[in-house]
Amino acid sequence: MPKSFFSRLDASLILSRPSLIGLAAVAIAFSVTIVAGIFAEVQNRSVHMQRARADVGEQLGLVRARLEGNINSNLQLVRGLVALIATQPDISQDQFGRISRSLIGKHSQLRNVAGAPDLVVSLMYPMEGNEKAIGLDYRKNEQQRAAAMRAVESGEMILAGPVNLLQGGIGFIGRFPVFTENDDGTRSLWGLVAAVVDAERLYADSGLTDPDLPIEIAISGRDADVSDKSVFFGDGQVLDESPVLSEIVLPSGRWQIAAIPKGGWSDMPENTWQVRSLIVIGGLLVILPIFVAGQLYDQRRGHMRELKRRQNQMEGLSKRLKLALDTSKIGIWELNLETGELTWDGRMRELYDIEDGRDTSDYTIWSECLHPDDREAAEKEYWDAISAGGMYHSDFRVILRDGSTRWIRAIGAVHTNNRDQRYILGVNWDVSRDIQLKTRLLKAKQNAEDRNRDLEDARALMEHHSLHDSLTGLPNRRFLDQHLLDEQSVRKPTALLHIDLDRFKHINDTLGHAAGDSMLTHAASVLKKKARSTDFVARIGGDEFVIAITEPTNEEALAALAGRIIKQMRQPVPFENHQCRIGVSIGIAMADTTVSDYGRHLLIDADIALYRAKSNGRNRFEFFSDTLKSEIVRNKKVADDILCGLERQEFLPYFQPQFDARTLQITGVEALARWNHPVEGILTPDVFLRTADDLNVVPLIDRVILEQTLWQSTRWKAAGIEIPKMSVNVSAGRLNDANLMESLDGLSFEPGTLSFELLESIFLDEKNDLITANFERLREVGIDIEIDDFGTGYASIVSLIHLRPSRLKIDRQLILPITHSEGQRRLVASIIEIGQSLGIKVVAEGVETMEHARILGDLGCDALQGYAFAAPMSSDRLIEFVRAETWRKAS
Repeated sequence: MPKSFFSRLDASLILSRPSLIGLAAVAIAFSVTIVAGIFAEVQNRSVHMQRARADVGEQLGLVRARLEGNINSNLQLVRGLVALIATQPDISQDQFGRISRSLIGKHSQLRNVAGAPDLVVSLMYPMEGNEKAIGLDYRKNEQQRAAAMRAVESGEMILAGPVNLLQGGIGFIGRFPVFTENDDGTRSLWGLVAAVVDAERLYADSGLTDPDLPIEIAISGRDADVSDKSVFFGDGQVLDESPVLSEIVLPSGRWQIAAIPKGGWSDMPENTWQVRSLIVIGGLLVILPIFVAGQLYDQRRGHMRELKRRQNQMEGLSKRLKLALDTSKIGIWELNLETGELTWDGRMRELYDIEDGRDTSDYTIWSECLHPDDREAAEKEYWDAISAGGMYHSDFRVILRDGSTRWIRAIGAVHTNNRDQRYILGVNWDVSRDIQLKTRLLKAKQNAEDRNRDLEDARALMEHHSLHDSLTGLPNRRFLDQHLLDEQSVRKPTALLHIDLDRFKHINDTLGHAAGDSMLTHAASVLKKKARSTDFVARIGGDEFVIAITEPTNEEALAALAGRIIKQMRQPVPFENHQCRIGVSIGIAMADTTVSDYGRHLLIDADIALYRAKSNGRNRFEFFSDTLKSEIVRNKKVADDILCGLERQEFLPYFQPQFDARTLQITGVEALARWNHPVEGILTPDVFLRTADDLNVVPLIDRVILEQTLWQSTRWKAAGIEIPKMSVNVSAGRLNDANLMESLDGLSFEPGTLSFELLESIFLDEKNDLITANFERLREVGIDIEIDDFGTGYASIVSLIHLRPSRLKIDRQLILPITHSEGQRRLVASIIEIGQSLGIKVVAEGVETMEHARILGDLGCDALQGYAFAAPMSSDRLIEFVRAETWRKAS
C-alpha cells in the first residue's frame, strides 16, 4: 500500500487520541461517582437501621418497665396478706375476705385470692364463682400438687403461667408458702396462699395491646423460666426477624421480651431518595463539566480533521479533474463579455481542427467553424444565454478542414469575477457517436411504437374474443360478470331473464353439432330481436342465455317479454330438410337493491327460477320469489342433513306387522324407512325421500334399512319372537345396479324369510333385461319379490306371469272405499281372484278399521296390514307388541 495511506492512518489515530482520553476521564469520574453513591447508600441504611433499633429499644423499655412493675406490684400486695396470716394463723373467712377485697380492684390485676391452711383450700375471695375450689387438697390434686410442693420446699413464691383458668380466661398463678414463728424460734408451715393475676388485664394495663403501639412484641419464658423459648404472648415469628431483646425480672425467675417495628424492619430509609438525589446531583456536577470540556475539545479536533480532509479532498479533486479532462477530450473555453476576448485551450483547437499558429482569441473563429445549417440556431442559443445571464446548452455541427462534420455539445454559464467583470465559461466535447446512437435509438423507438400498436390491436381483438361468444357474437359470461354483475359496474341490472333451450341436446345428438350451432344462432337472433336496445343479451353457457334489463321495469313487462320469446321459440327452424323445434324455459328475477353485490345474487335467483320452470314442465317461465328461495334453502338444508344423517347412522327401520286375514297370526313385517333427525325427531319418507332421490342416495338408505332389519331379526329370535317374513322396499336404482348381488354378499338370512318390495312402475318395465336378471338371481338366493302399491300403475296379467312375484300388495287407495262402495269392493275382489289364480298371495294395505278387515277376509284376501291392527313401530316396541298380543283384543 502507498506510504501516504499509512501516514494518513497515523494522523487519524493521533487526532482521535484526545477524544479517547476525554471519554476515559468521563468514565473514571462516573465510576468514582457510582462508588461514592453506593458507599453513601450503605452508610445511610446502616444509620437508618441503628436508629430504628434504638427507637424499638426505647419503646420496648417502656413496655417492659410497665409490665414488670404491674406483675411485681400485684405479687407485693399478696405478700402483705401472707405476712398478716403469718402473725394471725387462725384468720377467719370474714377477715380474709375483707383484707382480700382491698387487694383486688381497679388498682391491681388480681382476679382472686385463696388460702389453704395445711394445704387444703378453705379461704377464698371472692367466693362467688369459686365455690368448687373450697376443700381442694394440694397434696392429693395431681394437677397442682407438683407446683404447690415446689413452693413449700423452696420456701419462696412460685409464679406459674400463663394457664387457662377453669373460670374462663388466662391468668398467672402466684403460690406463696406461709410459715408461722414458734416460741422456740423455729418456723412451721401454715399452708399456701394462691393469687391469680388476670393475664388480659395485665397485658392491657401494661400497654401490650395498645393499637397505637408502634412495635410488635413477643414474650417467652413460660412459668418464669427464661430458657423456655415458647412464646405465650405475641407472634413467634418476631423472634426470627432479628428483634431487640430484653428481660423482665420476676420474683421467681425471668421472662424474655422481644420487639420489632410494626410491619417488620424496613431496609429503605425515609430519606433514601433525598440521599440518592444528592448523589446524582453531585455526580452530575462532577461529570457534566468534564463531559462538556471533552465535547468542546472533540469539536475543535474534529474541525481540524475536517479542514485537513477537505484540503486532501481538494487536491484529489484537482488531480481527478485534470485526469478527466485529459482522458475525456473535453475542451474548455472562456469569453470576456467586457472585452470580447475568447480563450481556448489546446483541446478546443483539436475539436474544431484549428491549425497551429492561428489566432483563436476572436469570437469569429468559432462562428466561422459552424455548419451553415446550424449557425443561426447555435448563435441564437449562445446570445440568448448571455442575455439571460443563465445556463448555456447547445448541440451543433462544425466543419473540419477535410470537409467532414463533427457534432459538438457546448455547456456553459455566465458568471462575474471579483472585479465585477462578466464572463461566460464553458466546455465542448465531441458527441458525434452519441448523436448517431440517438438517431438509431429514435428509429428503433419508432419501430417499437409501431409494433406496440400492432400488439395493442391484437390484444384488443383477443380481449374482444375473450368477452364474446365466437358462434353468436353475443357477450359471454366473463363479459357479464365484469361489466354488468360486478359491484363496481356502472350499468346496474334491474331484472334478469335466465333462458335455457329445451330439446337442444336431443337435436345436437341426433342431427349433429352443425344443427346445434344453427339452433344457438337462431336463438341468439330471436333474443336480440325481442330485447330492447337498452337490454343486454349474452350467452353464458352451452344452451343458456341471459337478458339483463337495465331500465326500470315491472313483472307485467317482464312476463310479456318472456311470453314473446317463448312463442317465437316454438316456431320450427329449418335445417337441411329438417324442421327442428326447440323451446325455452325462462327464470326471471328482479333486482333487490338493498342487498350488497346484488348483481351476482340476481343471477343466482334467476337460475333458481329457471330450475323451477324446467321442473314444472319446461317451455314456460317462472318468477323468483322469497317462497321459492326458502324452498330451495330448505331442500338444501334437508340434503345436507341427509348426507350427515347417513354418516351418523340416523336412518333406521320402523316395522308394521302383517296379519293372516283368517287367524290374525302375524305373518310378517314391512320395514319402513324412518329418519331419527337430531332436531325434528322421527321423520317419515314423504319429508326426505324426494331430496334423497335427487342426491341419488336412496340405494344407500335402502342398504341401511336392509342391514338393520336383518340385525333386528336376530334380536327378535333371541327374545323368542318369531317373525316369519320381513319385507324391505327396494328402489329402482338398486334394481338397475349390475352389482346388486355382490352388494348382498355377507348378509345373513334364512331363505324365504326376506322379500323385496318393488313399486309397480318399476316391476312393469319388461324391456329392462338387467332388472329381470336381478329378479332371477334374487329368487335363487331365497329372496322373494313383492309388488307394492298394486293397482295404481299399469300392471298387466302377462307381466305378472312373466315375473312371478310371490305376493302383491293392493294399494290403500283401493282398500279405503270398500266399506261403502260396492264397485270398489268388486274391483278388490277381482284383484284377489287374479292373484289366487296365478298362485300369488295378496296383501291388503291401509286396513284402517275392523270392518275393512272383515270384508277383506270374506273376499279371500291372504294378509292384512294397517292401522286397524298396528302402526309402524320401532323394534323394541314391536317386541312388546307381539308379547302383549293387543291386536287380538282390538279384533
